[in-house]
Amino acid sequence: MPLIVHKYGGTSMGSPERIRNVAKRVAKWARAGHQMVVVPSAMSGETNRLLALAKELAPSRVSPAYNRELDMLAATGEQASSALLAIALQAEGMESVSYAGWQVPIRTDSSYTKARIESIDDQRVRADLNAGKVVIVTGFQGIDEQGHITTLGRGGSDTSAVAVAAAMKADECLIYTDVDGVYTTDPRVAPAARRLTTVSFEEMLEMASLGSKVLQIRSVEFAGKYKVPMRVLSSFTPWDIDIHEEAKSGTLITFEEDEKMEQAVVSGIAFNRDEAKISVLGVPDTPGIAYRILGPVADANIEVDVIIQNLSKDGKTDFSFTVHRNDYARTIELLKEKVLPALGAQDVVGDAKICKVSIVGIGMRSHVGVASTMFRVLSEEGINIQMISTSEIKTSVVIDEKYLELAVRALHTAFDLDKPAE
Repeated sequence: MPLIVHKYGGTSMGSPERIRNVAKRVAKWARAGHQMVVVPSAMSGETNRLLALAKELAPSRVSPAYNRELDMLAATGEQASSALLAIALQAEGMESVSYAGWQVPIRTDSSYTKARIESIDDQRVRADLNAGKVVIVTGFQGIDEQGHITTLGRGGSDTSAVAVAAAMKADECLIYTDVDGVYTTDPRVAPAARRLTTVSFEEMLEMASLGSKVLQIRSVEFAGKYKVPMRVLSSFTPWDIDIHEEAKSGTLITFEEDEKMEQAVVSGIAFNRDEAKISVLGVPDTPGIAYRILGPVADANIEVDVIIQNLSKDGKTDFSFTVHRNDYARTIELLKEKVLPALGAQDVVGDAKICKVSIVGIGMRSHVGVASTMFRVLSEEGINIQMISTSEIKTSVVIDEKYLELAVRALHTAFDLDKPAE
């Protein structure tokens, strides 16, 4: 009997009527002969509501003890939606049971608010499946070695679903969301964007890391590592759509790079508005300078993205990098307090009004001149490139935020992504 994992996002679980439709869809799959594990997110807006209450009580509080309580609080959103879905399934005549992450258990490390999954014990879930029940497991959460509830960070329900699918060797993990698949770019920015039938794991990983919001990056990493077949599809199609049609809809994230996929030089345009650039000016151009600047940043658990070091002049250089915009003020403060005095640098400056635009495609491996085409197109649009980052299958540029939509549309057209797939 095939084992299928369904994951439903917060919008899909956003009201009693939508939960009822999810229950009907899951019941359809179960009645078709599949063992079903379902991983739901909290109802749309619920996690934000809970965290806003905590912020109201302690506006500037940050500590491990505070983060522990945030996890206790935030985890209740998924527990509520899981129980409601189990109730809705029972109303459909399906035997079902819901579990919190700690009941499975899903073991994590102790990094509150951004924990990482270490192991999953599938014994309890498998026993219920063998007894003919649909099992609902809360997304986004687990339990650490000390028995404390942890959460995986925003978007962690995708990761939970893929991890459960990997642990149980599921036949497929279906990620139901409010869009009907992965697009060449965001249709709200480029109306000519089209849905991809297939995309490779490598491309999806790059697109997720570069700003595509369809899948959470850690879920794609997990799926690639454990070879979990994934499909992204819409929960807003009629629940009674033919199951064979539904099973082939959306976008399949594949392991294979077939000949058709090789023909596309660029598969998609990703972008991220949540970037900020920081420059440390006049630092000594000596071995280890990058570590002395970025070491304290890493110790503060701040992720760094694009990095560039300018040409040395008179033994001094400028060192620039990007961080998430939410970390901008904290990084500037840290550098001024700890790094600037220690290095004898001239100054720390920043720009929180930048963005990152990227072209992604496995076809870039075998085609020359792709990056130069990107640079030419941006130049023709009068867009200045501030920073560049490349890998085998992507090229990213940092530009002024006001040019984001113009850049995306121009690149989408230049790489023939406006045209229907062959």
